[in-house]
Amino acid sequence: MSLMKIIKKYKRQIFLILFSVLIVGCATYYTKNIDFQNYISQGNFESANTLLDKNTKDAEGKNKLLYYLNRGYVSWVLQNYNESNRYFTIAENVIEDYIRNYYLEVLTLVSNPNVKPYKPEDFEVVMVNYFMALNYIQLSKYDDAIVECKRINIKLNQLNDKYKDHKNRYQRDAFAHNLMGVIYEANKDYNNAFIAYRNALEVYETDYKKYFNISTPEQLKQDILRTAYLTGFHDEVSYYEEKFNFKFNYRPNENGELIFFWLNGFGPYKTETSINFVKIPNQKTGYVTMVNDEHNLSFPLYIGNKTSTEKKAFEELRFFRIAFPKYIERTPLFNKAQLITGSGLYNLELMQDINDIAFKTLKDRMVREMASAIMRLATKKALEALADEQDEGLGTLINIINTVTEKADTRNWQTLPYSISYARIPLEKGLNNITLKTISPQLGSKNQTFGFKGEKGKTLFHAYHTISSK
Repeated sequence: MSLMKIIKKYKRQIFLILFSVLIVGCATYYTKNIDFQNYISQGNFESANTLLDKNTKDAEGKNKLLYYLNRGYVSWVLQNYNESNRYFTIAENVIEDYIRNYYLEVLTLVSNPNVKPYKPEDFEVVMVNYFMALNYIQLSKYDDAIVECKRINIKLNQLNDKYKDHKNRYQRDAFAHNLMGVIYEANKDYNNAFIAYRNALEVYETDYKKYFNISTPEQLKQDILRTAYLTGFHDEVSYYEEKFNFKFNYRPNENGELIFFWLNGFGPYKTETSINFVKIPNQKTGYVTMVNDEHNLSFPLYIGNKTSTEKKAFEELRFFRIAFPKYIERTPLFNKAQLITGSGLYNLELMQDINDIAFKTLKDRMVREMASAIMRLATKKALEALADEQDEGLGTLINIINTVTEKADTRNWQTLPYSISYARIPLEKGLNNITLKTISPQLGSKNQTFGFKGEKGKTLFHAYHTISSK
């Protein structure tokens, strides 16, 4: 059955779908979940958790994935680590079992990404494993935490292997390798720790420096030299001393140490933008070319396989707009943090910029998907003209469909942090009072003190999320 016949046959159903799209399409996912976001931004995680308990609709609906991602995060903050991993496991299963809704795909003209199950951005897929790794660390299940770190890079390889052109700049994760090294070292596996640290260094020096402007953490340099020394790799010690331009002195931490992860602020949320395209003459037979000068985009479209009437409609097409999601940055209130102990001060160093990764992976996706989006919308416009020739009422219907359904999907995982930083500090025997000093250019500094018990040969882990945003 042709698409035109489908539209004629299902006029009533189409109008119902249009009505539902109009009802739900006016607000972004961010504004529709404002109560949950307010609880989170206020640090009222118990109320946020209660709200999720009552939200049975999203637990089984099109936002099921986002629901369980938020459940996993809130349980993590509340230190319910087993429960958090249970929710994140469900989220992973939703991602892996993601099945396209072919009914909506057949009715291309009335399809709208907001009425489909949420499909996550590539970086959101791997952040699930990051939180699961943190949970396993807190449960002292180091082997399981290592598995989650490995899965981050495996997933990134699998995701990017799907793209023939315009692959993500975010193809390897230095943070995952670094975290893996920290866990191996805590488990006294110095050989694998050295390998993981070395892999992290390679990604920081190439991908992260080039694409995300993140320098190699000074702590990582110390970790590479220490694990090389402890493994007996003396040539590697000499090599990295020369490379880093400093002399390494091994100092054992007699009373254990603390790895402190600082999650700062919240990552961006999505809203809608539009990109306008105009047609320019194309000398190549069977093609039309649509361009956007603002973003320096040019896409030749092959219409040689279209009917004569459709070709005419394409040729008469002058310009149109495509809706696409864009991120809005939520700048953290604090831009720097330090840990203060009785023996010194330690700067928390940036190891992952989730905000920047989000912006750049979305831009990569936009370029990758733009050609098919243009063809989809151009076909809709061409069919609109074709329908108007056959039946003015049908042409008007398709015009309404095209206008209403050209909406961007503005859903995203909004409880992810803006960035992740870390520090490694030696502990004294017994109770250690350690102060986290967060620094804001506008409001000065804020202090919060934690207590940790130093034990010989033991590595403690702590992750803390500062939620304040400007």
